[in-house]
Amino acid sequence: MSSITLKSLRHSYSPNPQTEEDYALRKIDLTWRDRGAFALLGPSGCGKTTLLNLISGLLKPSEGQILFDERDVTTLPPDQRNIAQVFQFPVVYDTMSVYDNLAFPLRNRKLPEAELDERVQRIAKMLSMQNQLKQRASGLTAADKQKISLGRGLVRSDVNVMMFDEPLTVIDPHLKWELRSQLMRLHQQVGFTMIYVTHDQTEALTFADEVVVMYEGQIVQIGTPEELFSKPRHTFVGHFIGSPGMNLLPCEWSAGAAVFAGHRIPLNKNLPHPASSNLQLGIRPEFIRLASEGIPAQIQRVDDVGRYRIIKAEVGGTNLNIYAGEEVEIPSDSLHLDFDPDHTHVYCDGWMHEAKG
Repeated sequence: MSSITLKSLRHSYSPNPQTEEDYALRKIDLTWRDRGAFALLGPSGCGKTTLLNLISGLLKPSEGQILFDERDVTTLPPDQRNIAQVFQFPVVYDTMSVYDNLAFPLRNRKLPEAELDERVQRIAKMLSMQNQLKQRASGLTAADKQKISLGRGLVRSDVNVMMFDEPLTVIDPHLKWELRSQLMRLHQQVGFTMIYVTHDQTEALTFADEVVVMYEGQIVQIGTPEELFSKPRHTFVGHFIGSPGMNLLPCEWSAGAAVFAGHRIPLNKNLPHPASSNLQLGIRPEFIRLASEGIPAQIQRVDDVGRYRIIKAEVGGTNLNIYAGEEVEIPSDSLHLDFDPDHTHVYCDGWMHEAKG
C-alpha cells in the first residue's frame, strides 16, 4: 500500500496548449494518505478519469509529478506501479471459472499453488462467492462479474492502490447498496489505499473518509461528507451535493451586510467588503425555516417526498427550495422565511467569502 502525492499536476490532450481552457486537468496538488478510502466526485467531463489514468500510468502528465510513498513514478509504465483498477464494465474471462479468474493474476506471478489457493479461498469468502468458485463466469450476473474484477485486485499482495472507475454503473439499483457496503467492509479488512471515482454523490459520501470534488479540471474542495454538506467552499459543491442542492441567491453588499431581494440577511460572522460585486448567498433547503415574520415568499408548489415536503417558492423573482417536515403546517399561497445565520454563506465569484485569517 502507498500514499499518493500529486505535485503541480497538469494535463492537456493538445500537443501545444496555450490557455487554461486547453488543459483537461489544471494545476493539482494533492496527497492521499496510505490505507485511506477516498472518493473523486464530479460530473462527466470534469477530469476524474483523466486523473485516474495519470495515476495508473495509462497517461503521462503534461506537467508535474506523481509520487507513491515519495517514489517518483511519473514516467513509469502501468505494470511497474502495482495498481489494481476496477472499471465501469466488468472485465472477466467468461470461459474460465470464478476460481480461475481470481487465480489469474497470481498464476502470472508464478505463485506457489498452495499459497495461491489460500488467497483465492480467502478472497472468495470475503466476496461471498465461495460457493460459486467452480461456476463458469459467463453465467454470472453483472454484479457477480464486478465482484470478480474486485477480487482480482484484492487477491494480490503487491498492490499499492486500488482504483474504481464508476464501478457500479451497470449494477441494478437494488444491488448497489449491497456492493458498496461490501466494498467498505473489504477496505476495513484488507487496508488497501482505495480511490473511488464517481459522479454519484451518494456513492461518494457513503464510501469515502474524504471526498475530492472536481469541477472543470480542477479541485474545488477536499473534505469529509459533513464538511462538504455544511460548509461548501465553492458554489458548485453546494449545488452538486444535496437533493435538491444549495439555494444560490443573488445578493448585494451594503453597510457590511448581505442584502437579498431588499432584505438584510443576518450572518453569524464578520466579513470584510468583498473584492467583487459578483455575489451570491448560499443556504441549503434544510436551514430555511417558516416564520410568522421575515422574508415574504410566494409558494409555487409543494412536492411531498414521504418523510418531508419540498416547498418551491419565489422571492423577488428568484426561485428557492425549502424543506418542511410532515408536521409543519404550510400556508396555501404565501409565507415568511427565516434564514439560519449559522448556515448562511456568502460567495464571491463562486468561492466562499470569509474573514481573512
